[in-house]
Amino acid sequence: MTSTPPVQDPTGPVLSARKLQRMFGAVVAAGDISLDVHAGERLCLIGSNGAGKTTFVNMVTGYLKPTSGTIVLAGEDVTQRSPREITRRGVARSFQIPQLCLHMTVLDNMLTALHSSRGHAHFLRPAHDAASLERSQELLRGFGLAAHAARPVRELPGGVRKLLDIAMALTGHPRLLLLDEPTSGVSADEKFATMDTVVRAIESHQDRSPVTVVFVEHDMDIVRRYASRVAAFAGGRIIADGAPHDVLEDPEVQRYVTGSAPAAQGAAA
Repeated sequence: MTSTPPVQDPTGPVLSARKLQRMFGAVVAAGDISLDVHAGERLCLIGSNGAGKTTFVNMVTGYLKPTSGTIVLAGEDVTQRSPREITRRGVARSFQIPQLCLHMTVLDNMLTALHSSRGHAHFLRPAHDAASLERSQELLRGFGLAAHAARPVRELPGGVRKLLDIAMALTGHPRLLLLDEPTSGVSADEKFATMDTVVRAIESHQDRSPVTVVFVEHDMDIVRRYASRVAAFAGGRIIADGAPHDVLEDPEVQRYVTGSAPAAQGAAA
């Protein structure tokens, strides 16, 4: 049976995190994180390795349970829900390293993702009905992947695999899409073209299935060009949240995240 996500609450944020904390023994991986994500945003999470970005994403998607705090998705508390339950409520995720079946074709990867998004137990079995084929081929066209449909994934370059992984995340019509470093592994010459493709493909589905995007990124050129809002993490906390220019010009962000603090600040640190 197809799982239909509950209707999004139009009066509140798509995602609301309040006072999230995650401890690993005495280590604070996330401390007192509060963040609202609103419909239609492209929110970028920035921060050095270990700053708490991935811990936050893992808590939102159910892979980690917070030590304390709450996670509300479209008005529903999902703090203790499993990853599968959260997925069924309209949250999808792509990973820094694409999660693909390398021996299968591009089309069969899409069909398998579609089969899984419908809640079927045998998630490694592709769905070959006409509606599934049409939906999969539509997404492949949107991401510029139609010419690769019959190719085994193991033959694809890294950038194409990244696009396929993101396309697969959209099979379930998510309301919230989390992307972990969408340009990781993509050459400098291709990074803007890759992101342009992702943004166009997502926007092409907005009228039928609105998608709010949260993405983790280390490339500040990508952040400046594609984020509508930026939240900067350091030491397991959010140290700045706002418009990209404002956040990237924040002295604390320059000191602890981008490493571009003015010389005078660096000398005083």
